Amino acid sequence: MATRPCTIKVLDHSHASPPPGSVPDTSLPLTFFDVPWLLCRPMQRLFFYEFPYSTLQFTQTILPSLKTSLSHTLQTFYPFAAKLICPPSPHKPQILYTDGDCVPFTVAESSADLDRTIGNHARDVKDLHPYVPELTPERVLNNTRVVPLLALQVTVFPNSGICIGVTFCHVAADGRSFSHFMKVWASMSRSGGNSAACVEKSVPLFDRNVIQEKDPCGLESILLNEWWSWASNWEEDKIPVHDILANKVRATFIMGRGDIERLKRCVLNQRMKKSESEQLRASAFVVTCALVWTRLIKAQELSASDKKLEDEEFHYFCFVADCRNRAEFAIPETYFGNCLAICFVRMKRSELLGENGVLAATKAIGNRVWEMENGALRGAEKWITNWKEISETGHLVTVSGSPKLPVYETDFGWGKPNKTEVVHIDVSGAISLGGCRDEEGGIEIGLALNSDEMEVFNGFFEQGLKAI
Repeated sequence: MATRPCTIKVLDHSHASPPPGSVPDTSLPLTFFDVPWLLCRPMQRLFFYEFPYSTLQFTQTILPSLKTSLSHTLQTFYPFAAKLICPPSPHKPQILYTDGDCVPFTVAESSADLDRTIGNHARDVKDLHPYVPELTPERVLNNTRVVPLLALQVTVFPNSGICIGVTFCHVAADGRSFSHFMKVWASMSRSGGNSAACVEKSVPLFDRNVIQEKDPCGLESILLNEWWSWASNWEEDKIPVHDILANKVRATFIMGRGDIERLKRCVLNQRMKKSESEQLRASAFVVTCALVWTRLIKAQELSASDKKLEDEEFHYFCFVADCRNRAEFAIPETYFGNCLAICFVRMKRSELLGENGVLAATKAIGNRVWEMENGALRGAEKWITNWKEISETGHLVTVSGSPKLPVYETDFGWGKPNKTEVVHIDVSGAISLGGCRDEEGGIEIGLALNSDEMEVFNGFFEQGLKAI
């Protein structure tokens, strides 16, 4: 049966900012953890909530509190209201806040069916895009790029629900910092604007010295030089986004805690059968990534059967690891910015697609996790170089998000979200990982593939779960 066309009606377009005069003009330098993300596409996340009331009731009773609490939250998390300043080399980029800086805040109404919109089933990737806010266009002043860092949109599904959409630049904050911002905003809104009580126990730390003092090898200079070199020849993707999204669908797959435990036992048994003595680091994250990576490669190859493929060619997997609260850094959990080590895994096609592909991928990813835990910055000087070279191979799978990020704890007073979605994977091609809404220890996996690949992946994924 054909679905009813969805209409989006913009009700209000305004701006949110810290209260006037509440934040002094402030400049934050970028650290070596920030610099690699200068080349990253904007992050896009949606939070869907149940809200069985009219649009009028929302605008009269909820919206004023949302705006007021957002203003106070931006006072505390002022870098999100600031802009990225990128002068020409050799001047360093920085995040600059000046009084009056603000972020776009849009209110809209949707006629779409909320349950269908947030379902786990495969549906057109473009279904979610009306709920994603657009950043204010960047400007160029005196040969210096000025880049906004945050945009917000609230969309009402009358008598059904609310979607809060966020677009932000990764150079300003990683996933943990973004989650910190969202939880404080939600807490302020839920408490009726009692900002002091909400922030008291979780004041963000902006002091860049806690990062810079961990840089005795000059990583910042090395990575900045790499960025300047790449940026001078940088060209935006020539393929229009519309073409990238054509015939693409997105779906959510659930790995329950029981599925994960059975998968762990399965790979451990395979290792024992092979009489391998090497320790196997089979965490929930590692085995989930291993299963998804191998099934994804199989699905992509089957749907591209006309291409000549070589068993010895390499495929790559990239994930990030939070460096906060690690003994070698002693960086507080409340540090706001980026604090991620970038990790690459390389495997031959024949290893991934072999009979014991999941075991081989588990070993490779687990070993990389162990290496990172025993020296997170080993090879950090090549983060940008590796990214450029590996992404050009066309054989790179990346992970966005983390099961450790508490996205389902973002409660504005309407309960925890019914669903969260990472929308930028539609274009980036990454897989998204997050905690499971309804089962502690479970993992939600988000994928955006062309429709043929998704159908094949779904079959391989279900087959993989049944086999364990």
